[in-house]
Amino acid sequence: MSLHHQIALTFLKKIGPVLAKSMISQFGSAEQVFKLSKDALTKARGVGAKTLVSTDFDEALKRAERELDFIERNNIDVIYYTDARYPRKLKSCHDSPLLLYSKGNANLNNQRVISVVGTRNATDYGRNLCRQLIEELQEYNVLVVSGLALGVDTAAHRESLRLNIPTVGVLGHGFDRMYPAGNRSLAEKMQQNGGLLTEYPSETVPTKDNFPQRNRIVAGMADATIVVEASIKGGALITAEIANSYNRDVFAFPGRLGDEYSEGCNFLIRNNKAGLLTCTADLPYSLGWERNSEAKGMPDQLTLPIDLSEEERKVFEIIQLNKAPLAIDDLSLRADMPVSQLAMTLLDMELQGFIRSLPGKTYAIN
Repeated sequence: MSLHHQIALTFLKKIGPVLAKSMISQFGSAEQVFKLSKDALTKARGVGAKTLVSTDFDEALKRAERELDFIERNNIDVIYYTDARYPRKLKSCHDSPLLLYSKGNANLNNQRVISVVGTRNATDYGRNLCRQLIEELQEYNVLVVSGLALGVDTAAHRESLRLNIPTVGVLGHGFDRMYPAGNRSLAEKMQQNGGLLTEYPSETVPTKDNFPQRNRIVAGMADATIVVEASIKGGALITAEIANSYNRDVFAFPGRLGDEYSEGCNFLIRNNKAGLLTCTADLPYSLGWERNSEAKGMPDQLTLPIDLSEEERKVFEIIQLNKAPLAIDDLSLRADMPVSQLAMTLLDMELQGFIRSLPGKTYAIN
């Protein structure tokens, strides 16, 4: 497939990633989209004549040529959405970018990925929480994602580097600049253990509209989004809302009543939009993660409690074999059991201490 045409597709006005992927699905490739006439394109689902009136295909191809030259000169990797290196968790989001520009060596499909977000005006309380959280996670083989903004984002990236945890910053602009400029040195260090990502080509300035778009990547890449410290308005709460819309776990640290930069966290917890973190160890516990040392010591063979009914034993084996928390819908399919019946079984097993329920109606062995 032609990288030139894949990039050019992102320069077509009024054609966002959702419509672009639909067109590729219908016509076979990005290159084929550029070979067809506008009349032929209007026959595709979701593509109207008005959409194409102001769309200049030739200009998009010329702009893509300049971008190709830029990425070659600056050693930028381009990851198309069909590429195996494209973040799988992000790809499952309906509005995920058509492609990502990347620098660094991060495994974007790391088994465990968390996003850490918060206010640009982090207090000592927030920075200390961030440090404790990252320290707690160093034995869990995680990839830490954030937005490379000042405040909580910067604290998360710096602590990750200090503890040799890979960390990725998602930018709201192209690779021909760095915002904030003060994080340029940090961004360079991150490329040695992690990296930088953006969906924006060169010449894209960091406008306020770009950051909510950027936040969907931060939320979509991760298993869970953690809000460390946030005001009632701002990007952190937007990211949390997006993560909820993707049916991802969201957690927040509570703060003292009346503190401006704790109001957002308290709001999320009060409205059941985020799970409560009373200490940093709550996060891996809630996600059902095992420490590296614990995982290495696990026996290969299955061990089953003796006090289980035949039905409970079946459910227990499915959860244990999966080695990761399972959603109740997946359990229902695998156990060939109606959800209503399964829910009662799971409740009995939880009360007996065999399993534990986790956010998102998922279950893991206790």
